[in-house]
Amino acid sequence: MKNPKQHKRTPQTHPSALAVPSYHRILAKHGLIDKTMSIPDAYKVFLKVGADPEVQKLRRKVERGNKMKHVPALYLATAMALQGMTKQELEALKLRI
Repeated sequence: MKNPKQHKRTPQTHPSALAVPSYHRILAKHGLIDKTMSIPDAYKVFLKVGADPEVQKLRRKVERGNKMKHVPALYLATAMALQGMTKQELEALKLRI
């Protein structure tokens, strides 16, 4: 009889949705990057998005309202700021980054 711990899984060729960092999912959801973009490149885009004055303004409104102080809140605040933007604002943001 085989030991259940000896059973090996076949490696996945595509990372699961949970294996992709939250900033990658946030940017892909709002159409700022392609879902196939590499994680390091997506992080560079996320930093550019976070440095955008319009996103910073919206993020400050979110941060004041929720009193968020910890680091993961930056991702949440950025996601909420992007969610509050219209399609035209998102397209303009795409052109700026």
